[in-house]
Amino acid sequence: MPLRPALEWSARNGGTLLAIGIFAALLTPAPVTAALRDVVTPVVASLMTLVLLRVDPAQVLAYLRRPVLVAGLLAWLLLACPVLAFAAAWLAGMDGPLGAALVIMATGCAATSSPAFARLVGLDGEISLVVAVLSTLLIPFTAPPLALGLLGIDLAISIPALMGRLMLVVGLPLVLSVLIRRIVAPAVLDRWGRAVDGTVVLLVVLYGFGIMDGVLARLLAAPGFVLGGLALAFAGSFGLNAATALAFRPAGQRVALSAGLLSGNRNMALYFAVLPAATDPQVLLFFALCQFPLFLSPFLLRPVYRRLRVEA
Repeated sequence: MPLRPALEWSARNGGTLLAIGIFAALLTPAPVTAALRDVVTPVVASLMTLVLLRVDPAQVLAYLRRPVLVAGLLAWLLLACPVLAFAAAWLAGMDGPLGAALVIMATGCAATSSPAFARLVGLDGEISLVVAVLSTLLIPFTAPPLALGLLGIDLAISIPALMGRLMLVVGLPLVLSVLIRRIVAPAVLDRWGRAVDGTVVLLVVLYGFGIMDGVLARLLAAPGFVLGGLALAFAGSFGLNAATALAFRPAGQRVALSAGLLSGNRNMALYFAVLPAATDPQVLLFFALCQFPLFLSPFLLRPVYRRLRVEA
């Protein structure tokens, strides 16, 4: 099969490939996942470049028809949600690595796959695109001071160092995507658009293999801890989803549900790319477990969204 049709096929079947890929990564022999772990950072940078390449800055600006709503969503996702997660962890007595990991998850930007997920389940892809892109660009300035400074979580890295790494992993792909747009003709980019989407899917699958390094061994050695962490990952994802949907209910059901999906699906890839090796292994394990609700949420939540729309 020629390259472009094969990549376009990957784009059309992206949801299925991601769901299969995360479980295949979990069952892959440790030497393979250990080798792929070393490529997580360049894979994440490549992912960011391709995702931003598919986003026309002029289109994003044109979508800013409701600036107050967008600003409110960004403030909620990047500032309010981490405080809510911190309060929930404190009330539950989770003052160890898993509690810290839950809060860090809540500081993350919306997953770059959020617009595609929103369209997949019949929600607002337009507002999802704007918030996902802007939250990604803002995260270097919000997450480090909030997590390390205000909430006092120890990630074995200073605030300036974490900000610098995040700005590099976000800023370099932004610059590259702009340069590519200037060099490559728009007609060529449009023709290869679905193939770029397919490449993103394959890179996400590859990233999944890298971050699953050691997870199966931990599952076999301490099944209770890993399954508890997995339950917390689902609870954190769906809890943020529900809290956000309720908070933005006055904006209308479709916007509220779209905001919830954005809030529940956070981009942990950036943290895998920038956190130092000295970061607590339990925190990194939780980030890996967060991929399961991220990849599976469109399939698990689609019937819920369909029923809510019918009732409305």
